Amino acid sequence: MLAVLRQRNFGLLWVGQNISMVGDWVLFVALPFYIYTLTGSTLATGIMFIVQTLPRLFFGSVAGVFVDRWNRKYTMVIVNLIQALILVPLFLVRSQDLIWIIYLCAFADSLVSQFFNPAQTAIIPMLVEEKDLLSANSLNSMSQELTRLVGPTLGGLLFGLLGVGSVITLDVISFLFSAALVAMIVVPARSATAKQEQQPAGSASSTVMNSLVKVWQEWRAGMSLVKKEQLVSAIFIIIGIAMVDEGIIEVLIAPYVERVLHSTPLVLGWLMSAQAIGGILGSLAIPRLSKIFPPGRLMGVCGLAFSIVIVVLATIPVLPVILPLITIGGAGAVGFFIPMLTLLQTNVANEYQGRIFGALSAMQAIAMLIGMGMASVLGDRVGIVPMMLIDAGFNILAALLAFMLIRVSLQPAQPAAEINPVTSELRAQESATP
Repeated sequence: MLAVLRQRNFGLLWVGQNISMVGDWVLFVALPFYIYTLTGSTLATGIMFIVQTLPRLFFGSVAGVFVDRWNRKYTMVIVNLIQALILVPLFLVRSQDLIWIIYLCAFADSLVSQFFNPAQTAIIPMLVEEKDLLSANSLNSMSQELTRLVGPTLGGLLFGLLGVGSVITLDVISFLFSAALVAMIVVPARSATAKQEQQPAGSASSTVMNSLVKVWQEWRAGMSLVKKEQLVSAIFIIIGIAMVDEGIIEVLIAPYVERVLHSTPLVLGWLMSAQAIGGILGSLAIPRLSKIFPPGRLMGVCGLAFSIVIVVLATIPVLPVILPLITIGGAGAVGFFIPMLTLLQTNVANEYQGRIFGALSAMQAIAMLIGMGMASVLGDRVGIVPMMLIDAGFNILAALLAFMLIRVSLQPAQPAAEINPVTSELRAQESATP
């Protein structure tokens, strides 16, 4: 798996994103503490998480249209630079009267990241060979877990010793480093030349209107691919069900530690670290396991393993038992999601991947909000343990659907994106559009 890092372009992308993610985790931990220090209000702290979620919900699929239109490398560089600038006003926040600046910066940062994330996912197939895609995605997953281990601890130390300014500075520098490394990437020529848009002569207002119509048509084409292509539809349904589970767990995990385990936030940190370690181990194992098991079976087994872990957490809340099981659950989670990401990259034409991954991000946000809403409303009425068993039920359903609906190989003999009749039909429709 690590051999893919020898490929210069992917190595630059991977290192740049590791640096950027460490900065993000550092700020992610420090800002909520800073808001609570200034206001003493949990509501004020919660608002930050809400404003960060809204852009993903409302703009994720639309941003994907522009990602498919623009040069993905330059999109990532420009977004990183904009993100560095967005953080600068945070240095001005010294009292709760200026807390709105944090909300504005959090919203803006989340908004521009909707362009970065699908661009990053869609550029990977352009940087590595198809046979290396699973290894590349596994490395990205491993780096996310590594930065989850390092970033929060570093953020807490910096915030405690040097104040919030040091945290903001580190994140700004991380974005600049990431932009510099991504700018050094040399993207190989595409197999198919991107369409060049020809705008008819006319007034500025008619040109703007034509552009808006074109964006709408391209967005609809991406959504049509989700609806008409059986594999893509199946992946969206399965991930949607799994993300409801994710939303439930995010709300319940802290009350679970306090009320069921009767433990402290320190134990919550141990659980998060155990999950991250499992994610790292799972990321290392997935490339080898994928050579033995087809993706549907691999995802189904990993999903069922994660479900069993949740059931045990709910029914046997004993710390020495659940800590190693959380590690297994972390490995199962990455084993469930990495093959699905790779399947989309290998079975959707690259010119549509920005829209597909943007739509996937929006759908995940909706599903997580549904799960969060269920847990928030029913957690106190039904109880934490019954809700965790319901949560396991969602995971079991997603795993069974993966067994039944995912029946393709991770490495098709012929690129499915090129022979897909749905893709061919959409290309023909777009070509016919004036």
